[in-house]
Amino acid sequence: MITVPAAPVRQEVVRALRNDILQLELAPGQRLVEPMLCERYGVSRTVVREALRQLESEGLITLLPNRGAIVTVLTRCDIIAMYEVRACLEGLMGERFAVRASAEEATGLIEHLTRMERDFVPGDLATRAALKNEFYERMLTGAANDVLRESIERIHLRIGMFRHFAFTDDERVRLSLEELVRIVDAAARRRDPVAAREACAAHITRAGELAVAEYEARTPVATAHRSSAR
Repeated sequence: MITVPAAPVRQEVVRALRNDILQLELAPGQRLVEPMLCERYGVSRTVVREALRQLESEGLITLLPNRGAIVTVLTRCDIIAMYEVRACLEGLMGERFAVRASAEEATGLIEHLTRMERDFVPGDLATRAALKNEFYERMLTGAANDVLRESIERIHLRIGMFRHFAFTDDERVRLSLEELVRIVDAAARRRDPVAAREACAAHITRAGELAVAEYEARTPVATAHRSSAR
């Protein structure tokens, strides 16, 4: 019997289910049968249904009429569209940081980059993710736009799978660090909003190209959908 409030239980299930999708333990196109999920996470159907509704709002799950829930299958066009929006949002983030960040916030970003130059490439998956998350937190704080923060955090949930892929690829991590150096130089050192926007957008455009290739390579169902569309 669950003896803690329902909301925390639901959020724990949301986190666990989201992680299983992002790690591809639950594959694109796989049916999410409620009894299986109840057994997997040790919770009631009510909690599972609430978790599925939340993950549907994030785009990770698709609810099909008369068929139930499946893990969302993305197409090449879906991924490109998400990264086009992400490039615009993060370009604005870089521009606003260059204009609005305090001297202390700019110095903090530069110092954080120094840590990334030391620990990002040799780090494990958790270290890389933590360092990149702090980078974004500092950028968003300096950009000082709550609507922009909410939009970027929301799209990061939808592309969490691709960020995970990027953190596991040593070469991509090295290239990513070089791109972050250019962002920090433009946004924090030179305080050039145009250059900062361009550097952030270029970083995401490159990430989007790799995301398409990684998704199609790792998920046969995505390749099948692409072939059937030809």
